[in-house]
Amino acid sequence: MYRRLLPLCLLLALAGCSSSHDAAPMAPVSKEELAPAPTGTAPATAASVAAPVDGNTSAAVKQHVADYATVKLAADLSAFDTKQKKMIALLVEAADSMNAIYWQQAWGDKDALLQKIGDPAAREFAELNYGPWDRLDNDRPFVDGIGARPAGAQFYPADMSKAEFEKSALKDKTSLYTLLRRDAQGQMISVPYHEAYKPELQKAAGLLRDAAKLSQDAGFKKYLTLRANALLNDDYQASDFAWMAMKKNPVDIVIGPIETYEDQLYGYKASYESYVLIKDQAWSKKLARFAQYLPELQRGLPVPERYKAEKPGSDADLDAYFAIYYGGDANVGAKTIAINLPNDEQVQLKQGTRRLQLENVMKAKFEQIMLPIAKELIAPDQQANLTFDAFFQNTMFHEVAHGLGIKETLGGKDTVRKALKDQASSFEEGKADILGLYMVTKLADKGELDKSKLLDNYVTFLAGILRSVRFGASDTHAKANMVRFNFFKQQGAFTRDEKSGRYRVDFDKMTAAMNALSAKLLTIQGNGDYEAAKQLTDQMGAVDAELAGDLKRLDQAHIPVDIRFDQGLDVLGLKKP
Repeated sequence: MYRRLLPLCLLLALAGCSSSHDAAPMAPVSKEELAPAPTGTAPATAASVAAPVDGNTSAAVKQHVADYATVKLAADLSAFDTKQKKMIALLVEAADSMNAIYWQQAWGDKDALLQKIGDPAAREFAELNYGPWDRLDNDRPFVDGIGARPAGAQFYPADMSKAEFEKSALKDKTSLYTLLRRDAQGQMISVPYHEAYKPELQKAAGLLRDAAKLSQDAGFKKYLTLRANALLNDDYQASDFAWMAMKKNPVDIVIGPIETYEDQLYGYKASYESYVLIKDQAWSKKLARFAQYLPELQRGLPVPERYKAEKPGSDADLDAYFAIYYGGDANVGAKTIAINLPNDEQVQLKQGTRRLQLENVMKAKFEQIMLPIAKELIAPDQQANLTFDAFFQNTMFHEVAHGLGIKETLGGKDTVRKALKDQASSFEEGKADILGLYMVTKLADKGELDKSKLLDNYVTFLAGILRSVRFGASDTHAKANMVRFNFFKQQGAFTRDEKSGRYRVDFDKMTAAMNALSAKLLTIQGNGDYEAAKQLTDQMGAVDAELAGDLKRLDQAHIPVDIRFDQGLDVLGLKKP
């Protein structure tokens, strides 16, 4: 469904933006700055006048808002004393400060945009999407006059070409933590994040330091202090190592510029995000034993030895948490149900990663989205194979599987992330998905998981693909899922009943397809073959008409597309620090 929702006329001078060909007629406008970019950039200019909103448009916007099921982010905090609760409140406040920075990265001036949107429902939808593009519908603009979402977001000059970027001699142009801007003479310069977002980062760092003073765990205190320093100097490695060393603290926070999904131009620039988490001690003990199998599973990957020569860390954490706050990039579009960090390849090679399963969010998605999808699209005789245990395992081993494969291209000339550029994120997510299923299969063969339940994992895996591709082809995870869906379709891993439009897994053929796709993705990553990566995504990363028709039935059944959160200090019963 094409989502042209708000008759509001805006002219936007941003890279990659152009007016929609089927926009409503333009009303008279007055010029003013709408979305000024961060330090060092000539401001983006826009013209806008809020136009009347008819009842049909307002109703449509409300329906799009209703695509998200509301989930309350709460946890039992009764085991924490007054001092610890104050610390948690400080962490929530620090996490909340990431929202303002992410708005600047994704769009620009939040207040200026919202003031120009006359319909309350459309304003709510813009806040949900951190801008005027529907993140779960191929980034379609839902504000009239707004063109396509710029591939480079606000990380690069609006008029920068790829040729200019490639020719630039700026040493830190590919850094995760710099913005590219133009000086007064029009020359391209770099601006460090800690300078561009200084007020917000100073606030967040102060809150982390205050929380560190209240921590009863020495490792957590050290991490919070180092992370506060990192926010102010863009050097995150020391705090990443401290986070890896922190094993026992019942409270956690992930905060800073982390993932590069927002940068669809090159995949170089990291976006600010945050999570505040409460550890589920009982579940974490159950999960701890699986990390020890990483080296053995790496050796068994279905690729030649040179593509699995790196040795993954086996002392990494695998834990379950209750999420109590999402901020910034974590809170836009499809909500993350598990975390695998840090992304620093050097830290990964020395200490592995921590895999955090967000249990309450995962359960909410399974009950409110996965089960209803299965009832519509999975063959009746396999619907009993869709279980939360399988969903939990598939998600958990997806995160563990990020540690498998190769981080540096063969010959060590570059990291896989830099070699694959804008394809890196989708390939890494695709690798983790398929190797997660590989790990489940191998651990079942070893007797570590119940082999009689393995079909549950495969059917739930297919249902997970169908859930993910509702996000639209622009989403990193959705691209990875579509490559896998189309590859599996070619290999006969599932069949579709033409009469009912329902899907059935063929266990043996899906196992073979899993190994074949694993080998293909790992080989492309190891070779650092950008052209092969792009070709695979272009050929198999799209939703065809048949699948689009099946997915449309999910809209007709009013199944939520994703979830949104009722969160904050009030929900947690905490006082503002």
